[in-house]
Amino acid sequence: MANLNICIIGDGGWGTTLAIHLARKGFKTRLWGAFPDYINVLKETRENIKFLPGVKIPEGVSITASLDEAAEAADLMILAVPSQHMRGVATRLKIYDLKNALFVNCAKGIENESLKRMSEVVQEVLKPKGQAVLSGPTIALEVVNCVPTTIVSASADLIVARRVQDIFMTDSLRVYTNTDVTGVELGGALKNIVAIAAGICDGLGFGTNAKAALLTRGLAEMVRLGEAMGAKRETFYGLSGLGDLTTTCISQYSRNRWFGEEIGRLKRLNEVLKGTEMAIEGIATTKSAFGLSKKHKVDMPITEEIYKVLYENKNPRVAVHDLMTRSPKME
Repeated sequence: MANLNICIIGDGGWGTTLAIHLARKGFKTRLWGAFPDYINVLKETRENIKFLPGVKIPEGVSITASLDEAAEAADLMILAVPSQHMRGVATRLKIYDLKNALFVNCAKGIENESLKRMSEVVQEVLKPKGQAVLSGPTIALEVVNCVPTTIVSASADLIVARRVQDIFMTDSLRVYTNTDVTGVELGGALKNIVAIAAGICDGLGFGTNAKAALLTRGLAEMVRLGEAMGAKRETFYGLSGLGDLTTTCISQYSRNRWFGEEIGRLKRLNEVLKGTEMAIEGIATTKSAFGLSKKHKVDMPITEEIYKVLYENKNPRVAVHDLMTRSPKME
């Protein structure tokens, strides 16, 4: 297995972390980024200053802006690009001979236009023979520093899920398998909306009561939509659901929670985005999830209020008031 040629598409914090993680295991690893100037910085400094500062990239990771070089003879293709760019990147990969490559999708989002999950987008464009999803509560800085972490490898084919499990498993990264791809992907995507809401609570100065209620009711929304889309209810109570939700809503390193906190301080969306180069997946996912809730006729009041805050400039305090004063109902 050590002879695997591994290509990581996406030089953000998570893509870089996975490249380092796999290189430490002895794999031949190539990391691709879309911007040649920044790739040159990575090569010169051996550090991803923007997205993973303070962590050295080992020499076992080759870094390139050439897709030809990155994709050549790849046995394992790890897709770690922002979800709204997944279709474009997958389309660029169509010209390469990747028919025998195993694809691992790490993006946590739902495509805005089609309302498709990332594995559905990849399947539609590339039609890989084997595909898995890697998702769970994984703050990149903790994983790269070997802090004990657990994650889920999901594939409709359990043999594929187990193969990915073997590739990524170490004594600090424990990998579980799951065959509910829909549930695992929706958990990873939808929790970012709740994390934005949690950040808004922080920005408004609310306490732990509010955040506990938010996580609980947010999870209920995730379950309702997931079941309507064919996912298993129990998946949302696992690592890729409750686990990822908890981490993303409380971590100081959570991009979505941080973004929500800025919105809670009554800053405008565009104003906040000017202050970061990080991809805030929950913004686009809110739009997609709102669309899915209407398509599947699922009640998602938290998602709807976050949609109105982000896309209709609704005041966050008014959104909270409207959530709290809805008609009484059973839990």
